[in-house]
Amino acid sequence: MSQAQSRSCGPARAGGVRTAAEPTAAPTAAEPAVEVTTGRPPELLRLPGGLWLRRRRSTHAVALNRAVRANLDHLRPWLEWAAEAPTRARTAELTRAGSAAWEAGTDFMYVAGLDTDPGGVIGALGLHGRLGPGALEIGYWVAAGHVGRGIATAAAGALTEAALALPGISRVEIRCDRANTASAAVPRKLGYRLDRIAEAAVRAPGETGRQLVWVRERRPHPGEPAIGGRRP
Repeated sequence: MSQAQSRSCGPARAGGVRTAAEPTAAPTAAEPAVEVTTGRPPELLRLPGGLWLRRRRSTHAVALNRAVRANLDHLRPWLEWAAEAPTRARTAELTRAGSAAWEAGTDFMYVAGLDTDPGGVIGALGLHGRLGPGALEIGYWVAAGHVGRGIATAAAGALTEAALALPGISRVEIRCDRANTASAAVPRKLGYRLDRIAEAAVRAPGETGRQLVWVRERRPHPGEPAIGGRRP
């Protein structure tokens, strides 16, 4: 989605922005990327109202960079990476890293757009494997001119279902700062439960250091061992 990792949902005053869906440019030797699933989510998700989510590719880099730069004031309170405007080269670099992460099964990055403007980008989302085995974290942001239309909720809902359909994934999380009430409304509307409130480092101006951890878990199919290995 944008330019680095962050763990704040979207702006409370504007709604619909969340944890940045950005992998680091490349895994380090000390922290090698680990495949979290042998499956891959759909590369294209079409949603009502002409909304779509597409796997992020190099062809999206220019439009993505333009969208990020136009929304820095909107994103800055909650997203660490929005402190500075990214160059086109930096966005292109992160887009390439995202493509590599998709192939490796560690992160799955998307751009959001509308059929009425097929070349434009109105936001970005990602499924991140940073939680460890069996889980993915959803990150998202939506451009200021498109908030209040249910776009973040619809997109996060589609990614929730896509994530829980992947082999080996039984848990999806959305994390946001406690002060970010508009973004917290997204997982609440989608039926996530508030699992806990965790202490977190303050990395963006609007953050309090109190992070809401929202969780959805896959229900076992009939005859399948329940999550945790026990049968229901």
